Formats: sequence, C-alpha cells, structure tokens
Amino acid sequence: MKYGFLRVSAVTPEIKVADCDFNKKSIIDAIQNADKNKVKLAVFPELCVTGATCGDLFLQDTLLNAARKTVSDIAEETAKMDIMSVLGLPLLIDGGIYNCAVVIHKGKILAIIPKKSEYAEKSCFLNGQNEPKMVDFGGQNVPFGADIIVCDTDFENFRLAVEIGNRSFDKGNATVIVKLLSSRADVSDGDFSYDFNRLQSQKFSAAIICADAGYGESTTDVVLSGKNMIFEAGKPLCIGKKFVNDAVTTEIDVDAIAFLKRKSGICQQKKCFEVKMNFEMVETPISRNFDKLPFVKTDAAYFEEAIGIQTTALCKRLEHTGTKNAVIGVSGGLDSTMALLVTVRAFDRLGLDRKNILAITMPCFGTTKRTHDNAETVSKRLGVSFKEISIKDTVKCHFKDINQPEEKYDAAYENAQARERTQVLMDIANQIGGIAVGTGDMSELALGWATYNGDHMSMYGVNCGIPKTLMRFLVEYESDRIGDKELKSALSDILDTPVSPELLPADRGQIVQKTENAVGPYILHDFFLYNMLVLGFSPKKIQYVAEFAFKGEFSREEINKWLKIFVKRFFSQQFKRSCSPDGPQVLGISLSPRGGLTMPSDARCKLWFAEIDE
Repeated sequence: MKYGFLRVSAVTPEIKVADCDFNKKSIIDAIQNADKNKVKLAVFPELCVTGATCGDLFLQDTLLNAARKTVSDIAEETAKMDIMSVLGLPLLIDGGIYNCAVVIHKGKILAIIPKKSEYAEKSCFLNGQNEPKMVDFGGQNVPFGADIIVCDTDFENFRLAVEIGNRSFDKGNATVIVKLLSSRADVSDGDFSYDFNRLQSQKFSAAIICADAGYGESTTDVVLSGKNMIFEAGKPLCIGKKFVNDAVTTEIDVDAIAFLKRKSGICQQKKCFEVKMNFEMVETPISRNFDKLPFVKTDAAYFEEAIGIQTTALCKRLEHTGTKNAVIGVSGGLDSTMALLVTVRAFDRLGLDRKNILAITMPCFGTTKRTHDNAETVSKRLGVSFKEISIKDTVKCHFKDINQPEEKYDAAYENAQARERTQVLMDIANQIGGIAVGTGDMSELALGWATYNGDHMSMYGVNCGIPKTLMRFLVEYESDRIGDKELKSALSDILDTPVSPELLPADRGQIVQKTENAVGPYILHDFFLYNMLVLGFSPKKIQYVAEFAFKGEFSREEINKWLKIFVKRFFSQQFKRSCSPDGPQVLGISLSPRGGLTMPSDARCKLWFAEIDE
C-alpha cells in the first residue's frame, strides 16, 4: 500500500442458482486468482453464494444452512491469503432471514452487514437493523448490523463501508465503499447504476466498488446486468461489460480520497461500530493510468464552460464598474491572446462595440516580428482597436535614471520592460475610463513567473484560473469556433510559438528567452500543481506517480529536477499571489489569497524539499 494505493477487484463469478457447492468452488477460484494478482480487496455480488434469483427458496433451511457452511469453508480455504473478500448470502439470524454481506480476512469473519431498503419490497428478507449486535457465525463472535466500518490499524486512511443494493450512502467518513448488487437490465432505465454510483463517489469523495450479479442467474423473468464498476471521487477508473462474468481490477488511492474528505469537510454523519484488522504492508503494483493533463477534458462542452466562466466574470466586473472600455497588452503570446478572446466574448455578450477594446502591443528589445505580426493580425481580425507603442526609448531613459547598463541583462533589465508595459496599460485605461485586463495564468501564478507590479498586476485577471496546459486547448477551441481562416492561421502560429516573455534581445529575429528552458515544462508543473493542491500528494508521491504518467517522455532525473524547482518557486513566490488582482476560479482549485490558497508568504519549503532528496 505504498503511497496509499490499494489494488481492488469487483468480481462476477460463474454461479449456478441454489448450487452452493458449485458457487463455493467458483468463488474460491476467483479469490485465489485475485490474490495471485496482488489484489487486497475483492468484492462479489449480492447473494453470490446462493444466487440472487432463488426466490422463495431463500425460505428453505436447506439452502440457508448450505450458504452458511459455504462461507465458513471459503473463509477456511482462504485463511492464508492476505486478501479481504466481501460476499453476499442469505442468513437466518434470530428467527429472521436477512440479505447479508460478510467481510472475510485471513479466515476470520470480520463483520456481517444486512441489507437495508429505503422502500417497501415484496421479499422474504427482513430489513436490516442499524445498531450492531454480536451474533455467532461458525463459532466466531461477529458484529451484525448496518452501521459498521472496517478499519486497518496501520493503514489508517482505509475505512471500509459495505452496502447492498443502490441506496443513498450515510457513512461519510468511509474512504472505500463496496456495493453488492443484483441489477436488473432494463433499456428504459438508461445506465442508472453507473450514474448513481459515480455521483455518490463524487459527493462523498470516496472510492466505490460495485460488484453486480450477472450471467448464471435465473432468467425466468429478468436478466441481471453483471456490470462491475470502480469509481474514485467521481472518476470512473474501471468499468466492466454487461452480460458477461468477469473481474475489473485497478488501484484506488486511499490517501488521496482521505485528503479530499478533509479538504471538503465530509465527515461521519452517524456513529459506526469499528472493526479492526491489518493488511500486510506491501508495495502495490500499479496498472492504472495517470492523466498527464489533469486539468484538461477534451470535449467542447468542457471548453465552453471554462471560457463561459471567464466571460461571465469579466461581464460582471465591467457592469459593476460601469465601464464600456477595456485595455489589453497583446504580445502575440498565448496568455494575452486568451485574455483578448475572452474580452471579445464579454463585449459581445454585453452588446458593447468591439472597438471599445483597445489592444496595445509594446515592442521592446526582445520583440520578434513573428509575435508582433501575430498580435496585430489577431487584434484586427477580431475587430478590436489596435495600437502600437514602442517602449524602447522610455526604457532606455529609465535605465539612465537608475544607472542600469543597457548591456547588463539582469533582473532589472527584464523587469523594467514589464513594469513599463503595465504602467502604459494602466494609464491609458485611466485615460479612456476603462479597465486594464490582466493576462497572467494559473501556472505562472504557481511558479511566480511574473514581474512583481509588472505583468503580475492588472485591474482584473481573467486567466488566473486557467493553467497553461488547458489554455492551449481553449485557444484552439476558439479558433475552430470562430472559423476565420486568417485568424485561425495566426492563432495556430501562436500555439506553435515558444512561451517567452521576450525581454532579452532576439537573435537574428528568433526568440532567445524560452520560459520552459528556465523553469521547466508546463506540462510537468501543471501535473505537480494538480497533484499537490487538489489531491494532497507529498513530493515523493508526486515523483512516484509522475514517473508512471510520463514514462518514456521524461526521465526520473528530469522529473526530480523540475519538481525541485516547482517546490522552491511555489513557496518562495507566494508573496506575489498574496496581492494578486481579482479573477475567477474556473477549475476546482484557486491560488487566490482571498478564497483559494491561504498560505503565508514566509513559509519554508524545507520539509517538502528534503523529502524529494530522500
């Protein structure tokens, strides 16, 4: 369970209705296969020991006794395996028959959980009780009741709850929820089970493992779907096929789930009886995929929603300030292009003339013809006002004022240009009674890759909630949506242009200063940012997961190098985020000091940095 990963499986074994001996062999074979595959938690369908479609046969002592003995035999046969199995069976307890799940680990019956139904149903089963009591099962004293949580005394974030059937969940502190199902296939019902459990997983920030009864059950009146599913905090990790008996297996991140619960404030809603156990602590083999672009979903609706949030935010700010003018510094780079596209949308939505948007390009020592021409083309094709103001002479004059040698390419040389551009934008915004729209993005905010009181500052930052990796997709989406060939060509060239502040002199017209050569690839930094802030990963875990995600693309040494830079800059540059301008949150993360990241500017990164070197 290294780094909190637990390998789990949802299994639909081959069964025969009311044939417990056949079902026992099938279940034991499935548990043995799961154990060989390093699975630690195997979940089986509702009433799998007997079959879920026995009907009134559940009333028969013969079947009930055979089911009880079968479970005892399964526990004995799997006693030497470090695997937890959850099985469904009918049980006669205190004169009543209950539809139950039993939790087995190393030959011990840890708990018996009866089914609770939220609606009246014609059935021979009684409705399970909440409050656990102790009952005898094969000579073992076992807790019986719905309100039971199974915990690992060493793997502290593992908290298992068991449900039978699709019902609303009420054990908010469980990190892992297993559901034993026997779902009827019905084309008129859509995919209710998938939608319901995905949303439950998201709502409670939990892993949900659904094992569904399938082929082998009676088809006298219905067909059971047999669709096994594993979700993690709303994300479908592994989804099986219907109408076949199979197993779906993957790794769930129990520690990440526990972090999400703490972050969202989801906690236990009722007092549950806790059953203690211990897994052997081993390194979990990893078979699941890790998304290299965690902030990106490649569908039009997602892109439209993201730009819609930016647009709505800017519309509100324009209406609130009563202004009908906006100023944007356009460089021919990705960020300023995105800000301009959003501003155009906002003006269209408010019914304002696009000519009231003033796009200003301010060439200086490092500006290339490529970026200059792209800035001009995009501005003119969008129908906004365009103005060019060279700041070379102004900056040179400033250099004389502060005794800065023009040939000394240091921080003062670079930042003087960025601050001059910001001053021009702010002053012209004042002249025309407008606002200066900021262009800086979330990735730059995380790294502090901005000139303090230069491009760091604006009157409203529309891009502050957009990471660099997502921005590329949004610009491409807008390019396709608008459908202007000349505009599309310029936007495509902007997407192909190296990310650069262009503050150092060009070399024969080519960009010299490439941001990703200095701070590292944004695809890595966005990956680091997501896993640290959204999922709460430690640096060692980020490195571990990144090696899987970027296998063949970045070496371990490269990931380690850029992760160190990310951690160092993320901590040291908080002072810039502490006074960042207003701007909208777009994703499930914000670096705003007001409603997002509350972090002291002088926090030390010593613990995080040391862990990378361990």
